[in-house]
Amino acid sequence: MVTVKLGKTGITTDKNGFGALPIQRISDEDAVYLLRKAYENGMTYFDTARWYSDSEHKIGLAFAGMRDKVYIATKTGAVDAEGFWQDLETSLVNLQTDYIDVYQFHNPAFCPRPGDMNGLYDAALEAKEQGKIRHIGITNHRLSVAHEVVESGLYETLQFPFSYLATDKDIELVDKCKEADMGFIAMKALSGGLINNSAAAYAYLAQYENVLPIWGVQRESELDEFLSYIGNPPVMTQELEAVIRHDREELLGDFCRGCGYCMPCPADIEIHTCARMSLLLRRAPSGNLLDEDGQEKMKKVENCMHCNQCKSKCPYGLDTPTLLQKNLEDYKKVLAGEVQV
Repeated sequence: MVTVKLGKTGITTDKNGFGALPIQRISDEDAVYLLRKAYENGMTYFDTARWYSDSEHKIGLAFAGMRDKVYIATKTGAVDAEGFWQDLETSLVNLQTDYIDVYQFHNPAFCPRPGDMNGLYDAALEAKEQGKIRHIGITNHRLSVAHEVVESGLYETLQFPFSYLATDKDIELVDKCKEADMGFIAMKALSGGLINNSAAAYAYLAQYENVLPIWGVQRESELDEFLSYIGNPPVMTQELEAVIRHDREELLGDFCRGCGYCMPCPADIEIHTCARMSLLLRRAPSGNLLDEDGQEKMKKVENCMHCNQCKSKCPYGLDTPTLLQKNLEDYKKVLAGEVQV
């Protein structure tokens, strides 16, 4: 078993975190089964958020009466102290617990600090003093904010996108967290589903001893794949290096990561799907992407008003309207049989 220590938190867990966003799409019974199976086979770190509809509720059902056996991380998207306390109390009820191991600010556009007018960080400090949270963390998609977070010394963990599609700047951030003894939690370790070789993904991240990947799990087959890595962790081979080189050539650059922070769209376009449709068609089963529902989703791109709201909200600085149009053109060619996938 390979373990990760999350910096100054002292939390040590298997190098397989359970990302609980996808379990909002399945029943209570199925979610509890997956969560308990994950724990019984070696996973101890479970990540959720207030924004993930009923994900917290399902984790609460799974681990009621055995709270000290697992680490639970959740997040608040609150913009002020009042919202913070509302979210925290709701999370505690949903999770059936009186404390949260890692409580994270959910992708703020700034680094919350003591004394800020919104009172977010001060509220977190007070909650920590009350024992309702044990460690203060933050998630983000913006490199500038992430660097400010690390330099502030105010946070014990940073959750940030990190996979084998990482740039030198991303790797610099990981190293910076290590130097600061700050836990680094890797979200999007499969790049929103565009990486389809989990062994390569694991082997790449295994090179960074301070990184804890959290894998989004919805199906038992997915869980079994990651559980198999506990007893038999993949190591980098020439074959896996070749997979990574190929994927980097195909995916690096201006591609949509599917984070969804551009939403909602005033034209009702499902941007985080439509803006990466070309890649999804080539890297995932394409049947449901080309069916009637898929065609209806893509047709909405024609209604783009070029208001640029999505462009202004994209944490990666993408020209989203242009990306949507390119994906629509490619989609039409695939439908017409002009391009094979």
